[in-house]
Amino acid sequence: MRTTCIILFSLSVAGCAVGPDYTGAPRNPAVAQDHAQLDVTPVAKPDGWWKTFRDPVLDRLIGEAVEGNQDVAAAKARILEARATRAQAVGGLFPAVSGTGSVLAERSSSTAVPSVGTVQVDSGSTQFTQYSGSLDASWELDLFGAQYRAVEATSYGVEAAEEDLRYVLVTLVGDVASYYVDATGATERIAIARRNAAEERETERLTRAKAAAGSATESDVAKAAALALSTEAEIPSYQNSFAVAAHRIGVLLGRSPDSVAALLGGRSGVPLPVTRLRAGLPADLLRNRPDVRRAERRLAQYTARIGQAEAALYPDVSLTGSLASTALRPSDFAKASTVSWSFGPSVSVPIFDGGKLRAAVDIARAQRDEYLAAYHAAVLTAVEDVENAVVALSTERRRMRALSASAAYYETAARSAKILFENGSSSFLDLLDAQRSLRSAQDSVIQSRMANAKDYVALAKALGGGWDRAVDPSVPAVTDEGTGPHPRRRPAA
Repeated sequence: MRTTCIILFSLSVAGCAVGPDYTGAPRNPAVAQDHAQLDVTPVAKPDGWWKTFRDPVLDRLIGEAVEGNQDVAAAKARILEARATRAQAVGGLFPAVSGTGSVLAERSSSTAVPSVGTVQVDSGSTQFTQYSGSLDASWELDLFGAQYRAVEATSYGVEAAEEDLRYVLVTLVGDVASYYVDATGATERIAIARRNAAEERETERLTRAKAAAGSATESDVAKAAALALSTEAEIPSYQNSFAVAAHRIGVLLGRSPDSVAALLGGRSGVPLPVTRLRAGLPADLLRNRPDVRRAERRLAQYTARIGQAEAALYPDVSLTGSLASTALRPSDFAKASTVSWSFGPSVSVPIFDGGKLRAAVDIARAQRDEYLAAYHAAVLTAVEDVENAVVALSTERRRMRALSASAAYYETAARSAKILFENGSSSFLDLLDAQRSLRSAQDSVIQSRMANAKDYVALAKALGGGWDRAVDPSVPAVTDEGTGPHPRRRPAA
């Protein structure tokens, strides 16, 4: 028996494992760069990219969002859950020890003389109290690596949860910046619409004066009033766009929707970055994108699950032992008490289960293949996101330059048309057309600036840029108090 236990213990310490070993991220044939290039001239992840906008309000909003966002809180909780699951799996590698104790009052009929600790109740019965205690221990020897694979899988799960938090932060920072651009763009469109409306009301006043003098018609007056009203009618839609963006930012910050409208209302002008981002090689995305790294860690996790399922096909060997003692008085334990013990190995061998264990292995392999496909899809999506963002940003920059030059010409034309109309050297239709064209050109410039800023945000997100400081997930969101034994309360409605 002793020799057998020593052999089993040695095998458990040395250990072996069944199932495939995960050897690293698989190469995606659709990506030109091989994984060997991961160490060649890497491009740093653009964390903190929003600082290139040089906007203190945006900096403040993003900092508050990281602290109060509910998706971030949920991602932190998932990390705590994953770590606890890993600790639970690690616990399976160690022996389990439990203790029991009992106190039994017994009465029996007997004609024998009472022993020490018993009481003679009457001539035909004896009453006594029996105290007993025991220690039970068991240790499942991980001969074929079931527990080892469980620890391996849960360790990968912790890393996947940590990458999930980074991905949530990437998304959150990008969303706050995008909605901030929407809010500031709406504010600027409101300001320009009001300025144009005021200019058009001035044109209406001038046209009315000319009509009174006989140098303009009532039709000209009506057209001037209609143009001013048309411009004023656009303001409520811009105000609605501002409110939607401001409300969304409030929710992203973990506040009420209307909590940041006052802060954003005084901010005008779409922010533009002052530096450019380097896209790098597609292989850089395998290192920088948290969603790609998360998919790769999930693949590793479910590869380990195969070995965990295959280990169930092999014999299960455990060492069990117990120590028990019984006495008639508590002070007699270990002195005048009965003591019994047992120790030895036990083996459980799967003989017939109708194919359930083999089916579990097939399920694990299918899940691994599913996560392999998810990993390849994540890589391709990452490359696509970068390519789309690079093209969109490049073309929008050229478009913005052209629209800005066009708006400058329209402003000059509108100013000249007004002077000529005041002097009677030009028709009202020329002035009306110039003002309408200027209004459209100015609004197009603002929209292009908004698109340019949001394309920059999209590229930063596509490159995996996110929060630039560590986030501590170890503090739970709720600190429970009074969790020890206490009187039962009726559940809250």
